[in-house]
Amino acid sequence: MKKMTYLLYLVGAIQIILGVFHLFLPEFFLKSTGHSIPQADIYYPLAMLAARFIAYGIALIYIAKDPLKYILWIQFMILIQFIDLGAGIFYTMNGTVNITDSAFPMFNATWIIVLLFLWMPKQSSKA
Repeated sequence: MKKMTYLLYLVGAIQIILGVFHLFLPEFFLKSTGHSIPQADIYYPLAMLAARFIAYGIALIYIAKDPLKYILWIQFMILIQFIDLGAGIFYTMNGTVNITDSAFPMFNATWIIVLLFLWMPKQSSKA
C-alpha cells in the first residue's frame, strides 16, 4: 500500500503543477512544450482546465492516506490517463501534433496507467 500512497502523492503533485502552469503561465507552458500559442480568448478554457488539474491533484494527495477507501478516484485517474493517451495517439497520427511534442505526455500517461493498475488496492471479499 505504501507504493500506491507515494504514487498518488506524485501523480497529485504532477496534476497540481500542470494546473498552475495552465492557470498562471499558459503561454510560457504551451511554448515550452512545443505547442502553438492560441488566441488570447483560449486562456479562459485553459484556466477552467487548470481548475480541474488542481482540484484532482489535491484530491489524489488527500486519498493517498487510504487508497482502498477511495479506489473509485484511482480508477477515474486511470480513465483520464487513457483518454489523454488516446488523444495523444489520435492527434499525433493525424499530424496535428508532432511526436516530439506528444511523446513525453503519452509516456507519462502510460506509466501512470500501468502503475495505478498494478498497484491498485485489492478489496477483500467479505461474504
